[in-house]
Amino acid sequence: MKDRCPPGQTLTTKFPVLHYSHVPAFDENGYRLETKGRVLRPLALRWAEVLALPRVERTSDFHCVTAWSRLDNRWEGIALREVVDRTGVRSDARHALVHSLDGYTTNVPLASLLEDDVLLALRHDGRPLDAEHGGPIRLVVPKLYAWKSAKWVTGIEFLERDRRGFWEERGYHDRADPWREERYSSREDTE
Repeated sequence: MKDRCPPGQTLTTKFPVLHYSHVPAFDENGYRLETKGRVLRPLALRWAEVLALPRVERTSDFHCVTAWSRLDNRWEGIALREVVDRTGVRSDARHALVHSLDGYTTNVPLASLLEDDVLLALRHDGRPLDAEHGGPIRLVVPKLYAWKSAKWVTGIEFLERDRRGFWEERGYHDRADPWREERYSSREDTE
């Protein structure tokens, strides 16, 4: 198991709850999952349309910048590639800014979003994803620190150039690779 735990991390079987703001109220009638920016076909999917998308199951490890890792999380949801294929991302798009119901944003390189293990999670370990953990829908990007796995996702904006999100503007590392301990932007100058 040690080879699955990045440097500076401690393994836990718990699933700690961490977020900056309050847990926002979810209104399934008013919800839209939108794509915009460098796309061919902007989407605005209603909640029922999101739930009708094909589902996948993935098991992956989850690493928080606060130094805990939880192994073998079972996620069920929509492969992000499904959304990307439906919206038709333009060839000049290189990055994405993920938007959340509470106003939170995080930036992710497009190549990272297209990994096979990235999904919009609806369930965790066999149960519906609870609101504290980003339910009913959260992004899961297992190869990056968990702040890139935005909770309460409402949209993905595809961009030509990188644009820092909430935590990245406040000193977190732009890339967030846990295996390289890319926690804070102060390390960006030394790489």
